[in-house]
This record gives sequence, structure tokens and C-alpha cells, in this order.
Amino acid sequence: MNGTLIVRVILTIMLIYIVIIFGRDLIVNRKKINDGNWIVTGIIGFITNFFDTLGIGSYAPTTMFLKLTHSLKNDKLLPGTLTVACSIPVLVEAFLYTGTVKVESTTLLVMVVAAILGSWLGARVVSKLDEKKIQVVMGIALAITAVLMILSVTGVTAALGAGNTAMGIHGWKLWVAAIVNFILGALMTAGIGLYAPCLALVYLMGMNPLVTFPIMMASCAALMPVAAHTFIKNDDYARVPSIAITICGCLGVYIAYTFVKSMNVKMLTWLVIIVMIYTSILMLVEGIRKFKAQNKA
Repeated sequence: MNGTLIVRVILTIMLIYIVIIFGRDLIVNRKKINDGNWIVTGIIGFITNFFDTLGIGSYAPTTMFLKLTHSLKNDKLLPGTLTVACSIPVLVEAFLYTGTVKVESTTLLVMVVAAILGSWLGARVVSKLDEKKIQVVMGIALAITAVLMILSVTGVTAALGAGNTAMGIHGWKLWVAAIVNFILGALMTAGIGLYAPCLALVYLMGMNPLVTFPIMMASCAALMPVAAHTFIKNDDYARVPSIAITICGCLGVYIAYTFVKSMNVKMLTWLVIIVMIYTSILMLVEGIRKFKAQNKA
């Protein structure tokens, strides 16, 4: 059994798992399915998961739209709603990309397992770290990587990124990538997204930017259903937004996937750059805001 097949088996198990626990909760609590606007949250789900499939990430945009439209009665339900609502769309993304993008199977399996182990074993340590410092450091790192990629794609530094055609890595590069993805998996438990840092990692390791999509999406997809279980068990999520975002999000994923698959490498590289700049600014702004809030207190 090759690495890609093993990853797809893991994803299948996770899909069955989230469908069972989510579906059972909806059946048991069917009288509570009246806590939101189906149309508004459905549109939000379509838009944010469309861009999630392009590597933008869905958590920050979904949070913004849910708050702007007052779609949640209580902000306490936000983390659970995001996790439950986005679990199945991200699993769909992972299935699509692992089935068609020719990533080297050992690379895919090692990096996905590393992210899972990072989430499970590193969560207790990383979740205690200073989140604002992590955000500022990662924001700066992503900005530097984006600048290097711009210099490469515009020809200023022709050597940098010139060999970004590999569909897999071996030896010390694979070890480094596994360790970094382990850390990124752990950082997800502290609220730090995996997508943009993984994009930077893949590029710096000399791999084709397209390879990032199955790696980062399979990593996240394998983790989210486990986290969703806790929120569902504790009744800490909004059901109508979660259902609407799940259904419309899957549609957005498929349409966006078709768009990404038809892009050439240069266009995709520019998309990666935009994603990293966006995420860098988001992290820096959030980290600095928390520093200021702490100083005022």
C-alpha cells in the first residue's frame, strides 16, 4: 500500500467519523436547528471555502463574515462552528487534490503523519506558548518568504526557486519538512493556520507549488474532525450555520478546485505569494494588537 493510498484511507475514516457524529447530533437535536439564517451562512460558506481551496484559508474570512452579518448569537460558538462547518469541505479538498495531483507518496504520507502527531503530541506544549509572539514571528517569516518568491518569479534572483519542479523530497529535506509540519500541526491548536506556512515550506524545499495543496489540505483534514468531536459533544457550535456552510462550502470547493487545476505554475506561484502576504499581514496585525492590549492592561 503506497503513501497516497494510506492517506486517502485515513481521510475516508475521518469523513465517515465526522458524518456520523455530526449527523447523529443533528438528529438528536433536530428541534434546535433554528439558530441562524440558511441563505446568508450558505453564501458565506460558498465564498470562504472557494478561497480556502485556493490556499487562502477559511477560518479568518468566515469569522469576519459571520461577525459582520451577526450570524451567531454568541461569539463563544465561533470556534466550534468554524471547526464543525469546515471539516467536510476541507476533507473534500483533500480527496480532490490527493487523487489528482501527482505528489510523491512518501512525502505526502510523512508530512501528513507529522502534522497529525504535532497536533496530538505537541498541543499541550504549543498551546501554552505566547500566541501573539508566535503570530508576529510567523508573520515576519511569511513576509520574507513572499519577498524571496517575488524576486524569483520576476527574474531578479534567477537561481532562487528555479528548481521548483520536484513533486517530492527525500533525505534531510524530508526530515526538515516533517519537523516543520509537526510544529505547524501543533500550532493549529493555538489558532495559527497551517496553510500559508506550509506553502512557504514547500517552496523553500524546492517543490512545485501545486504539491502544497494535497499536503496542507490532507494535514488539516485529518485533524479537524477530531477537534469537531469536542465541540459537538459540548454543544458549543451553531447548527444552521454549520449545515449551510458545509453544503455550500463543498460546492465552492469543487468550483475552485477546477480553477486551480487549470492554472499554470507561474500563475499559481503568484497566487501563493498573495496568500502569504495576506496571511503575513493578518498575523502581524493580530499579534501587534494583542501586544498593545497587554500593555494597556
